[in-house]
Amino acid sequence: FILFFRRLILKNIQSLLMNAVIAAVYAVLTIGLSPISYGPIQVRLSECMVLLAFYNRKWIPGLTIGCLLANLNSPFGVTDMVVGTTATLVSLLLMRFAPNVFTASLAPVLINGIFIGLELAWLSQIGPGDSLAGVMAYIGLGEFVSVSVVGVVLFHVLLKNPVLKKYIMD
Repeated sequence: FILFFRRLILKNIQSLLMNAVIAAVYAVLTIGLSPISYGPIQVRLSECMVLLAFYNRKWIPGLTIGCLLANLNSPFGVTDMVVGTTATLVSLLLMRFAPNVFTASLAPVLINGIFIGLELAWLSQIGPGDSLAGVMAYIGLGEFVSVSVVGVVLFHVLLKNPVLKKYIMD
């Protein structure tokens, strides 16, 4: 009985620490690559990490907090902290229902394209000649590159390693 609780507590501490590492890595990658991480045309390479939520929903808190921390550095301020983090959380929750990793990768493409496109339009970050649909498409294209291309390929390679697979899936 005591061994059961000891293992349970240890597993929860390990999960908490891994979520903290995920949050830190997401935030550092986004902030470190600021020139391409924010704005109407962006490719957040850290977004490839969101596929962790497809493989195991216990990584959702770390990914959400990482996005929030990254958006502390956003030129769009509190609005991006709320809208961007909400878009990420919605995407992560939707991924659970996807039949495969590529389909799961399309959730952030669509959600971020819509949410961030609307955010930029609301903040008047698009010029009079620009269209809302165009900005949404650019945001979606950046997400597609980082999640559906880089992320899917990266996870295909990572999951071949049994140790990494255990950490990601368990």
